[in-house]
Amino acid sequence: MFSNLKRVVTLTLLASAAGHVLAAPAPVSDLSGSATASSSSSVRGSETDVQRLERLLENRNRVQLQMQQQLDDMALEISELRGQLEKSTYDMQQMLQRQRELFIELDKVRSQASTPVVQTQDKDPEVKSSGTFSSNANEQTAYQNAVDLILKKRDYTGAIAAFQQFQKDYPDSSFTPNSHYWLGQLYFAKKQDKDAVKSFAAVIAYKDSNKRADALVKLGDIAQRNNNAEQAKKYYQQVVDEYPSSASAKLAKGHL
Repeated sequence: MFSNLKRVVTLTLLASAAGHVLAAPAPVSDLSGSATASSSSSVRGSETDVQRLERLLENRNRVQLQMQQQLDDMALEISELRGQLEKSTYDMQQMLQRQRELFIELDKVRSQASTPVVQTQDKDPEVKSSGTFSSNANEQTAYQNAVDLILKKRDYTGAIAAFQQFQKDYPDSSFTPNSHYWLGQLYFAKKQDKDAVKSFAAVIAYKDSNKRADALVKLGDIAQRNNNAEQAKKYYQQVVDEYPSSASAKLAKGHL
């Protein structure tokens, strides 16, 4: 009997303890707090990623703008260089054309200068050659040396000095009209237009010079190069009028 009573008391105590355990509230607040903290941390992490993404986008845009500016600057420089190249090419072509004309003319006079001098049949020893050039050997040598400075050495500055000295040493030479003409050509090639005009004007003063028509054309070319169309037309027309069948007249007609 005592044993049964003890068992009843024990069962009662166990039931009471179980009731207290079952009645204890669940730790809701802890779970709620932990969930809230996790959510807050996730939001803060999301905001940081967005900010970083925005910063990366801004950096990329800034780099793209810088690269575009550099490309624009390079395009402008290339355009300027292309313009300079085209101008240089044009100037080179003009210079080559002037040199080509000069060499052709100089080659002609060189071949003429190398032609043997024809002596007259006149018995008077004072009478010189009836040919185109003087029979004075020193005079011919000085003239030929000046021509060779252009054709052989291409020393244009030296040739100018040589022709100037030739004119001082032989003021009455039969080569004088030609020396003025070649000086004019050299000045023309160097774009020293004032000196070229003086030399070509000296040529046209010799009415019988075979370079007179060419000198008139060159005076027209100089006037045209200096935007004096009216004066250029006068020179070209003069060539056509005075030398209608010459090669110079054909050139002049091409400018009229």
